[in-house]
Amino acid sequence: MTSRKDVQEDTRIPRIAADLNAPRVLVLNASYEPLHVTSAKRAITLVQYGVAEILEDSADVVRSPSTVMTVPSVIRLRRYVRRPRVHPVPFNRRNVLRRDTFACQYCGSPEELTLDHVLPRSRGGRHTWENVTTACRACNQRKGNRTPEEAAMPLRTRPRAPTFGVYAHGQFAHWQPQWTRYLGG
Repeated sequence: MTSRKDVQEDTRIPRIAADLNAPRVLVLNASYEPLHVTSAKRAITLVQYGVAEILEDSADVVRSPSTVMTVPSVIRLRRYVRRPRVHPVPFNRRNVLRRDTFACQYCGSPEELTLDHVLPRSRGGRHTWENVTTACRACNQRKGNRTPEEAAMPLRTRPRAPTFGVYAHGQFAHWQPQWTRYLGG
């Protein structure tokens, strides 16, 4: 007679195959531009069909009865894929903080961060990538309803819309450190 524990142990083989969706792989265009992050299963399929080539391997291994293959960490498509001009990075608080590396753009402090409009909204400033920056609470209050020039508080970096590489670097680079040189962050 089999116990419930024995039945659970027998079902481990399908779970191992399902784990191929867990490791993430960075996909680069033929021009080495970051396109997106995909599952290891999809990346292995692209490599096996000759659509992509492996640039970096991870420490993970996939085994079949006849083959042992290392799971790629970074792959590059062999043919160039045109990307739409639509900006893929959503505009929200988390992504603004990520773009500004979680530091005040006036003094560099990582404490009590808020969002600040470079040109205040009351003076016609828009809520866009180019007008919103990260500021600590003290700098935001000191700047008040003025522009950085009027408040004599120069910005460390000019705010602009991030590219996918910067977005992916902030979101995924802590998973796989070898991605940083491809993400340009």
